[in-house]
Amino acid sequence: MLKVTNLETTYKDIILALKGISLEVPPGKIVALLGANGAGKTTTINTISGIRKSLDLEIEDGTIEFHGENINDKEPHEVVERGILQVPEGRRVFAELTVEENILVGSYTLKERADFPTYKEMAFSYFPILRERSKQLAGYLSGGEQQMLVIARALMARPRLIMMDEPSLGLAPMVVKSIFDIIARINSQEAVAILLVEQNARMALQIAHYAYILETGRVVMEGPSDVLRQDRDIREFYLGLTEVGTKKSFREVKHYKRRKRWLS
Repeated sequence: MLKVTNLETTYKDIILALKGISLEVPPGKIVALLGANGAGKTTTINTISGIRKSLDLEIEDGTIEFHGENINDKEPHEVVERGILQVPEGRRVFAELTVEENILVGSYTLKERADFPTYKEMAFSYFPILRERSKQLAGYLSGGEQQMLVIARALMARPRLIMMDEPSLGLAPMVVKSIFDIIARINSQEAVAILLVEQNARMALQIAHYAYILETGRVVMEGPSDVLRQDRDIREFYLGLTEVGTKKSFREVKHYKRRKRWLS
């Protein structure tokens, strides 16, 4: 479905942000993109979605293909029209619009406006609390409810691929679990592929089929999620577990040791 090959991007014509990354998202699968802050995760999906031009990002090399079509030069609305939706980091709702109005905004690409009530009910079926809050201003929702709203808003465009940027950011653990359970349900029931950008590797690897690990703009490891969950480096550096299963602070791990392992 989505195929990124040897992608290189620069920021403000100076900083090489992505250094030849390659990844694929098959139809109907959840693929996780993991890594620490500054690894290039958000830059990757911003480049794919076409909003890079407003962020001073330029593609220097490589290709982005969606269903075999090169979309390197497509504008954001053209990317959306092809079925790729981005749920941005930070729960960017339209705070002065109601919940229902936010969802209506997400449906602007629907060719048959008569289908809006059907798709709205579909979105509410995943997030019943939003039905209860439908007339409430989005800015007054809790953080978890706002995260639900931006996902529901994306569903209204009937996407084939949703790129989610840090859906767990700033949320309580129980809310995070609920959000991830719903993401897995949407993937299964709607056959929507998902590219999941996350720092919460534990939760991401529980629902993803495949994952890529980014370090400073490069893919340093990839594989099926169940395999990566058992990998010693992943367990130590991203799941916070030592060989005997005890907790270990990230700060206690020497950075040079990680880089040596990645490069070996």
